[in-house]
Amino acid sequence: MLNEKNKVLILDFGGQYSQLIARRVREQNVYCEIKPYDISPEEITDFNPQGIILSGGPASVYKENAPDCQDIIFSGKWPVLGICYGMQLMVHKLEGKVQRADSREYGVMEMEIKDEKSKLLHGISSPTKVLMSHSDYIPYAPSDFKVTAISKNTPTAVIENDEKQLYGIQFHPEVIHSECGREVIKNFLFKIAKIDADWTMDSFIETTVDNISSQIKDKKAVCGLSGGVDSAVAALLVHKAIGENLTCIFVDHGLLRHNEAEEVMEAFEGKLGLKVIKVDAKEHFLSKLEGVTDPERKRKIIGNEFIHIFEKEAAKYGQGEFLVQGTLYPDIVESGTKTATTIKTHHNVGGLPEDMFFTLCEPLKELFKDEVREVGKKLGLAEHLVNRQPFPGPGMAIRVMGEVNDEKLSLLRKADAIVREEIKAYDKENKVWQYFAVLPGSYSVGVMGDDRTYQQVVAVRAVGSEDGMTASWSHLPYEVLDRISQRIVNEVDGVNRVVYDITSKPPGTIEWE
Repeated sequence: MLNEKNKVLILDFGGQYSQLIARRVREQNVYCEIKPYDISPEEITDFNPQGIILSGGPASVYKENAPDCQDIIFSGKWPVLGICYGMQLMVHKLEGKVQRADSREYGVMEMEIKDEKSKLLHGISSPTKVLMSHSDYIPYAPSDFKVTAISKNTPTAVIENDEKQLYGIQFHPEVIHSECGREVIKNFLFKIAKIDADWTMDSFIETTVDNISSQIKDKKAVCGLSGGVDSAVAALLVHKAIGENLTCIFVDHGLLRHNEAEEVMEAFEGKLGLKVIKVDAKEHFLSKLEGVTDPERKRKIIGNEFIHIFEKEAAKYGQGEFLVQGTLYPDIVESGTKTATTIKTHHNVGGLPEDMFFTLCEPLKELFKDEVREVGKKLGLAEHLVNRQPFPGPGMAIRVMGEVNDEKLSLLRKADAIVREEIKAYDKENKVWQYFAVLPGSYSVGVMGDDRTYQQVVAVRAVGSEDGMTASWSHLPYEVLDRISQRIVNEVDGVNRVVYDITSKPPGTIEWE
């Protein structure tokens, strides 16, 4: 069981890397949660953190209406690590100086350590490369802080006050570009905050099953089972808590990949102790999507219709005051929070109807994808299901740009099956995290059989990632891309051109819509 004291509170000031801070903390087997920057003193006390981390953010601390936090945070009651904006806010509130920089720092810079006795920089060689991303800087720190590292344009790259347990860093330790990043976070957690590393997936399972039992009690629940690892793990956790009071509903919305409905039912029907009902709703969903081109509308329509079908089926079988969903933390972040811009509405978050009958049960909403996979393994989920390709709830509706119809879906399924077959054959070690085909809705001129063609373009997407929050495009061998291109053009009627998407996340997202 998780020790309630071994927790870190991360206050989010709108930084693009805030979720990566949480990932880096959890990698050290320490539990953490991200909360809004203006959380109240009572909420902080109730959370009872062993340490607090202040994230970066795009604002300037000296401007009107800049994000602020409670003064009690800097009282010395808790060890505090301020990152970028978080450091500048700490200095600003403690009578140091923050101002616009003459020479801004963006990118990887060299940092020199000035104090070998630094607790935060313990065991780190100097110089070291770190990622800077700031246009403001601190010309001097509050008088009771010592400067323990500098860079070319930053005279206060790291500042420390051991007596008050306050620490500030101008760089981003959470990104892989900072060579010493993980060591800095480890030093803060273990040498400064004195936290025990007891956050494991075993402790998560134990705590979560207890919470589910307390939430649902002897009532009944339905689970939207898609066949993916997220919904499968959510179903297994809830089944472990309430047993036969859970019914899983698999909705074939007509937006699935080639043979996917049959594969899902074969994998789950009557297995793992789960009770699974299949609903054929292909015509229903396609009729609702007719004429719709806006990706946000697609997602919200699909989210709404899922819920309506779940409600109808639950009433039919007498199952269901609760709806179990495999919502993950990245889903919530991308759908928009107080400090995070809405990137795209996930059908299971922002796409839910306001008049929904169900109470939600989302046992995975604080986890990242790699953590979910680890939970799945511990619950006995088969390896091929644990490592199954991520597939969005709206399915191919967000891989077909523009209006969705049977003709486009049929074409895309054939192209996608070729992409998955060829990359799977090449990627024996599962280094490519996700790969699929996209139908951009563009046409191009081509030549086939000495005749002019004017046909569809298919885009191929393949990325590497750990948690879905960031991703890098995969450098597939030319011969693999060549086979994919030749097979699609030769085997899929209506396609005469194949392109490869080499955009990472950010600035792109993994899905096109």
